[in-house]
Amino acid sequence: MDTTQMLKGLLEGCILKIIQKKSVYGYEMITLLSEYGLNMVSEGSIYPVLLKLQKQQLIIGEMHPSTDGPKRKYYSLTSAGKTYLLQFEKQWSLISTGVNNILEKGNEG
Repeated sequence: MDTTQMLKGLLEGCILKIIQKKSVYGYEMITLLSEYGLNMVSEGSIYPVLLKLQKQQLIIGEMHPSTDGPKRKYYSLTSAGKTYLLQFEKQWSLISTGVNNILEKGNEG
């Protein structure tokens, strides 16, 4: 099964949820996603999603100095992003409950 296709729609909501807690730069986002168990997300897939979210004005990116090298672009949530995240969480709750019910009842005799 191709996990990339399954993740595609969910990744936006996961990124918004992480950014809700604190401003995050791209590579840090990959590390945080991996810590949550999404270690299959690569740099090649994260930056297009961040750009898309920025174009949709759900997040904003601001350059900040780094003690470890060049400036980094930190992303934070906009008010539209907060609204989108609430909708995502409601929809995910409905979908995950339904899928879990099917998977669990599918194992019953």
